[in-house]
Amino acid sequence: MNVGRSSRGGGGGRLLIGLALAAFAIFSFFASSQYNEITGEKQYLSLTPDQEIALGLQAAPEMMQEFGGELPDPAIQGRIDQIGYDLVNNSVADDTPWQFDFHVLRDDQTINAFALPGGQVFITMGLLSQLSSDDEIAGVLAHEIVHVLARHSAQQIAKSDLTNGLIGAVAVASDNASAAQTAAMIGQLVNMKYGRDDETQSDTIGVCLMLSAGYDPNGMIEVMRVLEQASGGSQQPEFFSTHPNPANRVTKIEEAIANAAEDCPK
Repeated sequence: MNVGRSSRGGGGGRLLIGLALAAFAIFSFFASSQYNEITGEKQYLSLTPDQEIALGLQAAPEMMQEFGGELPDPAIQGRIDQIGYDLVNNSVADDTPWQFDFHVLRDDQTINAFALPGGQVFITMGLLSQLSSDDEIAGVLAHEIVHVLARHSAQQIAKSDLTNGLIGAVAVASDNASAAQTAAMIGQLVNMKYGRDDETQSDTIGVCLMLSAGYDPNGMIEVMRVLEQASGGSQQPEFFSTHPNPANRVTKIEEAIANAAEDCPK
């Protein structure tokens, strides 16, 4: 009988500790609320801008190494820099703390572009070689710049911190690895949904950046067509592992172009 009481007492103790961990995770998440003037949204963020910049700079060398390093071609790099800084310096991105830097990666097999927190933006030669105009390149870079402006990575980190905290609370309270795994799967599904919203937001605000800098936003639609054609090959572009299907994004981009005068941040 003493063993039974001890077991029940231990279970109750685990439950209290689990509830305390869950409460702390939730409180920490909602206490980190900030307003983003560019997106017009309240966000939950666990990093300061300086921390985001430092994180991006720290991760950049590893990311470059993964894709074969930077392309040693001053002409190509200069073209990307020109377009990238046109987008930054002639839009709402100019009056922000982010330290933008643009990198062309020598990997000519991988079709991808991405941004790290704080302003490090990358495009592979595999994707760049598929683009035929400055407007198309601007469409790719504008999309990635908005990921930085909207602090999407910092949002995902904060959500991950919350999810991990709740998973830990479930594991402690239940002493059940299966329950913890189920909670982890649910958390991943929730975060995936928000990731798709982030991609749509990067497209629509990216249209605004292109217009402000004098680029034709229809170039972004052409990028979607290029990516859709590339998906017909034997190897699906890496771009699809982190971005929604291009065919599903064209309508949203067309709406953003049509409504730019009313919807673009001033």
